Order: sequence, then structure tokens, then C-alpha cells
Amino acid sequence: MLNREVSEDSRRVARAAARWLALIESGEASERDHLALQRWRDVHASHERAWQKIQALRSRFAGLPPELAMASLDRPDQGRRRMLKGMLGFAALAPAAWLASRELPIDAWRADLATRVGERQRLTLADGSVLDINTDSALNLDAGARRLTLLQGEVALKVAGSTPFVIETSQGRATLGTGEVCVHQQGDSCQFSVLAGSVQLQASTDDTQVLQPGQRVTLRAGRIQSTQTFDTGALGWRDGVLMANDQPLGDFLRELDRYRPGILRWSPALESLRVTGSFRLADTDQILDLLAASLPVEVHKRTRYWVTLVPREKIA
Repeated sequence: MLNREVSEDSRRVARAAARWLALIESGEASERDHLALQRWRDVHASHERAWQKIQALRSRFAGLPPELAMASLDRPDQGRRRMLKGMLGFAALAPAAWLASRELPIDAWRADLATRVGERQRLTLADGSVLDINTDSALNLDAGARRLTLLQGEVALKVAGSTPFVIETSQGRATLGTGEVCVHQQGDSCQFSVLAGSVQLQASTDDTQVLQPGQRVTLRAGRIQSTQTFDTGALGWRDGVLMANDQPLGDFLRELDRYRPGILRWSPALESLRVTGSFRLADTDQILDLLAASLPVEVHKRTRYWVTLVPREKIA
């Protein structure tokens, strides 16, 4: 299981490197794109290795599209040579502009504001509104028009003034006056949580609902799927704190994984252990050490970026 997951992570990184190369070579990359690429390379050693590999392949096979170079990264040399020999004729026909247009998250790369994995930002807008941006997030902001478009990740907005502020996502939009809301977009779902004030929610399918403080709504496929109460402690990330109150360890680790670059894995046997406490997100390594000190858990570190948690062996 672990080997398959590591292989999937390697392929994911290789794809990302190929897409970056397609963008850089498309002729449309801005200075911001180049800076974003450097941030991506700096996040993890595996990112830099993948970038260097794909650059080397590009140099050796100038006619090879980045997507094919990406596919070759995980292959043995013999298989790589066979694939390249068979595909070079096709490669010469594939323009970089076409490659750059396929499944590239260009909107997120060119976002007005973005955070890396583990990074958070807090901004005070000209009108006094406070915007918190969580880990691995990207958004476009038009403060004058009081409009924010969340491309990925999570934000919390405390709105000052009475003029409505609109938060757009791929699943719908939230409109609020003075109040406070948190929005988390991940994959094909989005959550809107209201801390203060009332929020007018409109799903992309035109479903509407007015949310009150303490309510959280989940949207999926552009439809309102569920409404529930939520624990405001779950928003401790705004203050750099990850809170847990008798939480299953598996759920806690999935949340912690959002703030750690690299690979974090754990044994299924640890899923049902319970965690309670407040943990500072500034040092996720320390969080893992604290878990090992308080639970029957061992932390195995191949590197800082490859960590596995397993049950602690009992001493006879």
C-alpha cells in the first residue's frame, strides 16, 4: 500500500513539473509565473529533482512535449528509450501552446494572492476588512469592487463596512455585509462557515440559502448538500493553531497533512486513536513528536519530507 502511494506521489510531482515546463515554454509565462515556479521548486526536494530531470530530458530530446517527458520520468532507462523512439515523430507535431492549454491550473498560478504549503497570510484591506489566507491557497481579489474569487484552498474574511462583499468559488457565491465567514474549496466541494452576521449563499445551480452564525454549508456539484453546526475551534489556523477535541487521529493527521510539504503516511491501525490538544502550526515536526510522546505511536522519518507513523511496539 505504502509503495503504491509513494509511486502515485512521484507521478503527481512529475506531472506538475511537466505542466510547469509547458507553461514556461508557451511564451505566455509572466514574471509572477517564474516566481511561482521557483516557490514550487523550493517546497520539496522531490520537486527540484523532477524539475531537473525534465529539463535534462527536454535538452536531450528537444522535440519531445513535456507531457511525454513527464511520462518517462518513472520508467527504467530501457523502457524510456523505447517510448521516446516511438513517440518522437508525434512529438514534433505538438505545439507548446496546445500543451499549455491542457489541464494547466494557470488561473491558480497567476492568482493575485497565493500561499505555499504550510504558509499562511493575514491582510488588512483598505476598508478595514481582515483577510486570512490558509495553507496552499490561491485567490483573486478586487478590494475596490469588494469581490474575492477563491481558486483553491481556504480563506477567512472579517468584513468591515456595510457595502456587501462577495466571495466567489467554483461551486457558488457568498454575499455578506458586516460579518465573518470562512470558505474552504477542495476538489469538487466547497464549505461556507459563518462566524458572525448573516450570509446569502447562492449555489452555481441557483439554489439559495441564508446562513446564520454557527452554520456550515457544504456544496458539491454546484448544489447545497448539507447544513450543519461547526466548532469554531476548527478555525484556529487563523492564529496558527491546530485544535483537536477528542478527534480521531486519522482525521487529525489528514488535516495536519495540509500544512506539511512532502509525504505523511500512517498505519490504518492508528485511525481510531483519539487526540485532544492545541498544536502550533509553526512547527509540524514538533506536533508529530508530541503525538509520539502522548500516544502509542512511533514516528519514522526517512527525511523531513517523508514521514510514516506506525503503532509503537510493545516491550515484552
